[in-house]
Amino acid sequence: MGFLSDVLSWFTDAEQWSGRTGIPNRVLEHVLLSAAAMLAAGAVALPLGLWLGHVRRGGFVALNLAGIGRAVPSLSILLLCAQWLGLEEWPLVGSVSAWLTLALLGLAPMLINSYVGMRDVAEPIRESAAAMGMTGFQQAGRVELPLAAPLVLAGLRTAAVQIIATATLAAWVGGGGLGRVDGFAVRDYAQVFGGAALISALALATDSVFSLATRSTLRRAGG
Repeated sequence: MGFLSDVLSWFTDAEQWSGRTGIPNRVLEHVLLSAAAMLAAGAVALPLGLWLGHVRRGGFVALNLAGIGRAVPSLSILLLCAQWLGLEEWPLVGSVSAWLTLALLGLAPMLINSYVGMRDVAEPIRESAAAMGMTGFQQAGRVELPLAAPLVLAGLRTAAVQIIATATLAAWVGGGGLGRVDGFAVRDYAQVFGGAALISALALATDSVFSLATRSTLRRAGG
């Protein structure tokens, strides 16, 4: 019970809930960095994946590039970005190196799922939409995208959880977020556990939000 008491004491310490280094501010930094990375990754991966899936071309190249990106460790990318950009920070985003690293991490699941979701729309459905006089753009937006939406959301869900879990790396380059809740240096393992618990809770909450969104999309599609 001693360790659990130490963890509880850490969470209930008023100092942990105020100021720039307090839990609320660290959570906000973590969320803002993760959200900015999701937006950057989505701005590139979603249009590209949806378009390639619609035209059914170039998928082999896109999927292999995404696979290469997943194979490179995020820490290696972070250190390379830090060598290139230094410790530059932007408002809201925080560490630019961490932001770029996390955005690259989110590209693969978004690109793969959006491409596969659009590509796998049954050909008879496409032909029926064309027979109704729909343009390619209308087919993609009104027919194919709603059918591909559950798989696209699954890619967003995977990317979001991975980004939130990996955003702790921002601490390596002086960034904010929950990676700064680190007690290893002073052997404060209650603080280490508390930081890990906060990150896990944030990842689980994000996963639950996307899970509910996917179920809602499936219900609407079925209805």
